[in-house]
Amino acid sequence: MSGSGPEAPQPSEEAEVGLQEAEQDWAAAKAFYDNLVTKKPRPPKPQNAITVAVSSRALFDLVEERRIYQEQGVEKYVEYQQNNENVTLKPGPAFYFVKALEHVNARLLELYPDDEERFDIVLMTNNHAQVGVRLINSINHYGLTIERFCMTGGQSPIGYLTAYLTNLYLSADSEKVQEAIEAGIASATMFTANKDVSYSDTQLRVAFDGDAVIFSDESEQIVKEQGLDGFFEHEQQNENKPLAQGPLKGFLEDLGKIQKKFYAKNERLNCPIRTYLVTARSAASSGARVLKTLRSWGLEIDEALFLAGAPKGPILVKIRPHIFFDDQMFHIEGAQKLGTIAAHVPYGIAQKYHKSS
Repeated sequence: MSGSGPEAPQPSEEAEVGLQEAEQDWAAAKAFYDNLVTKKPRPPKPQNAITVAVSSRALFDLVEERRIYQEQGVEKYVEYQQNNENVTLKPGPAFYFVKALEHVNARLLELYPDDEERFDIVLMTNNHAQVGVRLINSINHYGLTIERFCMTGGQSPIGYLTAYLTNLYLSADSEKVQEAIEAGIASATMFTANKDVSYSDTQLRVAFDGDAVIFSDESEQIVKEQGLDGFFEHEQQNENKPLAQGPLKGFLEDLGKIQKKFYAKNERLNCPIRTYLVTARSAASSGARVLKTLRSWGLEIDEALFLAGAPKGPILVKIRPHIFFDDQMFHIEGAQKLGTIAAHVPYGIAQKYHKSS
């Protein structure tokens, strides 16, 4: 868009050729598969999909397998997995979120059978290929539609996230998540809830913290430097200045695009996605800037809860989200204790503060 900043660099001739070749490869593959008859919906074209990459330890409970790997080494780990490949793995922290994404896909296919703008789940793991059979068996047992695998045999899978056009990466490995965040990919570390909670089968519920998650950490820096009174004054003075975007803004935008497809079919009241802003901000003192920022981005949030410093756990129990994103570990731990599956976003000044303390 002209006048909005420096001009974007033009793609090189070599890059354009690469894009054309990729399009030709995809067209050839599509032509081949179009001649095959199947009742299963085919994975969408990556350029059209909202790609959610999930690690095997986020999707399934691999605590015992992880212990064997750490205590006995990789050979014993692989042997154990092969010997138990017909034993179904139990759900991990991202499991119900993935199930909810697939329910949204099923609803989308009913309304838009030829549209490819939907969620595509990729299993992104540093597991060895020999472990793949157990993962496949477990995925099939639960009826999950996960057709794309990336198994890197002990190497970090982070380099593949860009190649898979990843919109969101969920892992149980905080170091890999930090690496992905630094590469500019929306990412979070998954934590299992400490209580069993039932989740909606018909509506994907996603809860976001605001600062350093949807928005930048600008306001958290002000709090650290000037205290709460300085923060309130700063927010009121800058009420009409949109906050900069944070690492999860893009994923909230993706959810909004899918919601609008349901609204276009007069399904607003029956939309299978609901989003929540759960923030420690005070509404009267610092809430207006948040809401005006979302408005300036053209984004809607279904419910906004300003807690003015109160614990988030009890509110999240009421919401029962499939996933709750926050940058502060004490909020993650509080949510866990009361049965919420939480995802830590390692971004912003809170991480430096947490490490130094």
